[in-house]
Amino acid sequence: MNKLLLIDGNSLMFRAYYSTAYAGVLMATKSGFTTNALHGFINMMNKLQKDFEYSHILVAFDTAKKTFRHEMLDTYKDGRAAMPEDFIPQIPKIKEYLDLLGVMRLEVEGYEADDIIGSFAKMCCDATFDSIDIITGDKDMLQLVNDFVTVHITRKGVTELESFTPADIMEKYETTPDKMPDLKGMMGDASDNLPGIPGVGEKTAIKLLKQFGSLEELLDRTDELKGKQKEKVEENKDIALLCKKMATIITDMPDLPTLEEIIPRDKNTDGLRKLFTEMEFNAFLKTLSAPVETTAQNVAKIEAQIATVEILEAKVYTNCVLHVEIFENNYHDATIVGFAVATNEESFYVPYETAKQSAKFLTFLSDESVEKSMFDAKRATVALKWHNIKLAGVVSDLLLMAYVLNPTTAELLFEKVAFHYEYDLGIYEEFVYGKGVKRKVATLEVMADYLTRIAAGIKALTPLLKQRLKDEQQWILYQEIELPLTFVLANMEFAGMRLDKETLLGMSEELTTRITELEKTIHALAGEEFNIASPKQLGIVLFENMGLSGKKTKTGSYSTSADVLEKLRDDHEIIDHILQFRTLTKLHSTYIEGLMKSQFADGLVHTIFNQALTQTGRLSSTDPNLQNIPIRLEEGRLIRKAFIPTTDNHVLIGADYSQIELRILAHVSQTESLIEAFNAKEDVHKLTASEVFNVDINDVTDAMRRGAKAINFGIVYGQSAFGLSAALNISMAEAKHYIEDYLEKYNGIKSYMNQAVADAIDTGYVQTLFLRRRYIPEISHKNFMIRQAAERTAINAPIQGSAADIIKVAMIEVDKAMKKHNVESKMILQVHDELLFDVVSHEKDLMLDIVKSAMESATTLAVPLEVDINYGRNWHELK
Repeated sequence: MNKLLLIDGNSLMFRAYYSTAYAGVLMATKSGFTTNALHGFINMMNKLQKDFEYSHILVAFDTAKKTFRHEMLDTYKDGRAAMPEDFIPQIPKIKEYLDLLGVMRLEVEGYEADDIIGSFAKMCCDATFDSIDIITGDKDMLQLVNDFVTVHITRKGVTELESFTPADIMEKYETTPDKMPDLKGMMGDASDNLPGIPGVGEKTAIKLLKQFGSLEELLDRTDELKGKQKEKVEENKDIALLCKKMATIITDMPDLPTLEEIIPRDKNTDGLRKLFTEMEFNAFLKTLSAPVETTAQNVAKIEAQIATVEILEAKVYTNCVLHVEIFENNYHDATIVGFAVATNEESFYVPYETAKQSAKFLTFLSDESVEKSMFDAKRATVALKWHNIKLAGVVSDLLLMAYVLNPTTAELLFEKVAFHYEYDLGIYEEFVYGKGVKRKVATLEVMADYLTRIAAGIKALTPLLKQRLKDEQQWILYQEIELPLTFVLANMEFAGMRLDKETLLGMSEELTTRITELEKTIHALAGEEFNIASPKQLGIVLFENMGLSGKKTKTGSYSTSADVLEKLRDDHEIIDHILQFRTLTKLHSTYIEGLMKSQFADGLVHTIFNQALTQTGRLSSTDPNLQNIPIRLEEGRLIRKAFIPTTDNHVLIGADYSQIELRILAHVSQTESLIEAFNAKEDVHKLTASEVFNVDINDVTDAMRRGAKAINFGIVYGQSAFGLSAALNISMAEAKHYIEDYLEKYNGIKSYMNQAVADAIDTGYVQTLFLRRRYIPEISHKNFMIRQAAERTAINAPIQGSAADIIKVAMIEVDKAMKKHNVESKMILQVHDELLFDVVSHEKDLMLDIVKSAMESATTLAVPLEVDINYGRNWHELK
């Protein structure tokens, strides 16, 4: 079988870039290297290789230099937009990928990709190939179609191809493939800046070609034409012939590679793995994973001993690496697969059922004196708690090390972190367990091999990351904050929060009634029934049937996004009802129903705090997200009523830092007036209003204070004049004036902002008071909007990150104090600046003192930390 696949590389890579760039989806590595063209190109190549049979393959590219066509017409391709700057560096990577894939690529100075493909198509037709398929977005290639050659024009990436045989061309253009250059000569080509004959478009060109048979015949028989058409054809004879000549693809290029050279070679798996790792293409990496039986050369030689109960009872346990394998992603009440242990002398695997039967192994797990290095200790600690197994003696967590060094490289799967540090397991999770519904635990031997490799990897990488933390002066951040915090969080997750299901059911019933009433009102106002939750149906009703002002998106449907509807509030009363309908349905489905589904058999919800996720250092919460329960609307705040103490003899205590980010801003900017105001416990927003609006502090109105508050918090978040104008509903000019006045009055803040941006440009990162880094590679981006957003991040990250660090320190100190006083009460939730406690009633006064004292003394700033603290019978009462 001789089948040739010819690919227009330029067409494919441009399509790959713009298919995502137009939507604003510019993929990039953590260092800021844009990758969307490369990623899309690889996806397209994968699909082509899957969909087409071939024995030979070639990808042709244009060169950067001018070709013979430019000599024929110096304005050839003029007017094309310059190649995007973030696209240019991806081109060598695309070519590197093809080389590693074992696919022949070719570019020849003085010629275009079309000519290379045309010459190969002609050569291979002569060599009696069974079939030749050409992939391109360029219709010029249609002239190459014959009984052996099919041209496939790309539509959506390569998910849709329009295929052309001679019959297809006759049906669409009413001519034969060889006459396609004649059409181009007549109608020109705007994309190549070929003028053609003025006034002759595709339909006219097809009609003329059908009448005269060729361009030359048309030009010889212009006397058969009439009026202006005759005049224009005669005036543009030379340019029409030139356009035809330039559109004609060369099919006899000299010195082409041989047919043997375009037979695909074996792909360079190691090279592809390195490229995909560098580009952070984790999904592509998985496709390269070696079979389970293969041992990677850069992994320590491991004999995976499978321990029996007798072996475990006979062992002497020493400091080691411990890995606990948990089957489910949500590790609450999850399946423990087994344990892998690695010491300097040996590695062994312990199936969970075997571990349960060994008292000595269980003692080893709980022995504080036997030091254990791990990856994601919190996950293991919580999962084992559900099985009544205590884990102690953890002195190192590789996940947290990676997170502190660079949050963007921290992944919950060990193999992904390992890739960042050029350590290859040789066996990968997906190949061990399978995917989706087929996911299952592998055989005992495979699990032993896989998990002992992970233990060996943790052992190899831990000293490396430890040294890097010390070199980067981040060891204290890791050792004194992140590592101890992980065990505080583990206890909080396991403790959980009690949900009053009856309260939620009552809210559900009430919201359902209100949603039904709103639905009836909206239908009555619209004059018809429709699915309000359907953006498409809603758009038709509002903008076509009701005649409201709206615009269609690129997909052809109307936008009914919140910002669009907000602008229409004054146009029709239906809009308010629709927005309220959306709010209530989201509250009902996401929060009320979602929380009830998340409730465990013990009546509690057990969230997961993501400690190694955000770039700011903040914790996030999932399964369920207890940090995102809406509080701006009363209906959202009421959901907090359903969170109650574990027993009737308990109360909830809530403690919240007061204006912590403004206090940090005052500290880092050393703004004297703000520092004095905080120290004197004055109203900072009122002071700001007095300064910015130039009025006596006693004459500040509520409206002025609200504006000053918006400015204060806007500055913290690097808000632009545009953002402030939207927040205060004022003009851009007013907002700009307010910000300028603010920065003039508080010149220390302006100096801080300038210095933060300068530091980010100089080092590539900014850092918190505790030396947590936020890397900002976009700070030098050539795109103004991206660069401006990066500057706002540089200003805000040290402040928000410092606030996150401070509450982490506070949590550790509160936990220490609670242990010191041996209280039964528990810390159960953190919501950014707020801590929540489930407190035994007789410990209430003690806990109020412990919490407030520990939080307010968590760190020393130029201004005092203040904590608002309260208690109640449910979370809602703590406001």
